[in-house]
Amino acid sequence: MELIILIVMILAFALLVFLTKFPIGVSLAISAVLGALIAGYGVPVRHLVEGTFAYLDPILIIATAMIFMEIIKATGALGEISRLIIIHLHDRPFWMLTLITLFIMFPGMITGLSTAAVLTTGAIVAPALMHLGIPRVKTGTIIAMAALFGMVAPPINVPAMIIGGGVDMPYIGFELPLLFASLPLAIFTTLAIGYRYVKSVDIEKVLEKLPEKPEYRSAWRLFLPIIILVILMLVTRIFPSKYTSLGMPLIFIIASLTAFKSGKNFNFYKVALQAIHDAMPVMGILVGIGMFIQIMTLTGVRGFLIVNATQLPSFWLYIGIMISLPLFGAISSYGASYVLGVPFLLALLGQNEIIVASGLTLVASLGDLMPPTALAGIFAAQVVEEKNYFRILKVCLPYALLVAIYGIGMILLANVLEKFLIV
Repeated sequence: MELIILIVMILAFALLVFLTKFPIGVSLAISAVLGALIAGYGVPVRHLVEGTFAYLDPILIIATAMIFMEIIKATGALGEISRLIIIHLHDRPFWMLTLITLFIMFPGMITGLSTAAVLTTGAIVAPALMHLGIPRVKTGTIIAMAALFGMVAPPINVPAMIIGGGVDMPYIGFELPLLFASLPLAIFTTLAIGYRYVKSVDIEKVLEKLPEKPEYRSAWRLFLPIIILVILMLVTRIFPSKYTSLGMPLIFIIASLTAFKSGKNFNFYKVALQAIHDAMPVMGILVGIGMFIQIMTLTGVRGFLIVNATQLPSFWLYIGIMISLPLFGAISSYGASYVLGVPFLLALLGQNEIIVASGLTLVASLGDLMPPTALAGIFAAQVVEEKNYFRILKVCLPYALLVAIYGIGMILLANVLEKFLIV
């Protein structure tokens, strides 16, 4: 019976997304209600409401982080960082590309959204990268891949939070494993794609395409919101106590409020409204996932998945991780993290759970490249004005395969890596 309920829920979701073009969050909610009806529970309002609030913490983090990103973009701080990196490092291509990669990753690191990275820092550096000599399609590939790695990197990794919530594992101690999962791959990918094009750069032509220098009294004032954000994040981790545990949403709000008079003038209400508007689809997905998972638990589908995942032979378990997580992630990498990531983590008990979860989220992140949704890839194509997204996907494929193999390697060597990555 559980298998029938699962198939109906997934088919209903797929039909709603692909045929009726319903938003993913709404489709998940409708599919959850349909699963409850088939299982004989009617419309269980209490469970649906509980599911709605299951991921309230990540929703608040995403909302406040997006406000922060839009504000520092409006002040001109993001554009100035891009300009300074290229001006000072154009004659040192290795370090220039490394810092550009980190710059693109930054919004994903603090929001947990690959699209935030593509549409902010990715959009800012795209013209400069192309004028550095990197072809349009490969520029889009660099932005898409860096955005994925930003989504995986600490301090905010929403799929890791989701998996941890599914097995009652707190989001603590993930910093080094997630850095290990994302940073080496991010730097290698950008250098492998772009290094040969930027050995000799005509800096004058590149500067013409960079954002104009914003008016500001001093650099420290322009970058003060970012400095405060980093300091508050470090304080909460280095000196944990009831006095320093501010919570990520409050940290983002405090940092945002320090942006007034730091650079270009902006309307806080309008910027915040635009940020929430941009984040609404993702927050809706998290609400839908919460309802979907709550009904899976109620109807026994979640237990069915866990039991069957734990019984898979090791070889097929790893093959299943490599194939199913990215494919399901095409619908939602967050949904894949719970529906499949939690059973896979439980099937791998005995290995370090934090490192296993980090490897699973790395593989799940590839869902943002998979059609038909392909959020990171499609937006990266729009940013570089490439009409055919599949040209970018084609260049991404070997690097995506490397990511999947790297993630599986982390899982296989979890107990070995524990000695180096778990403090």
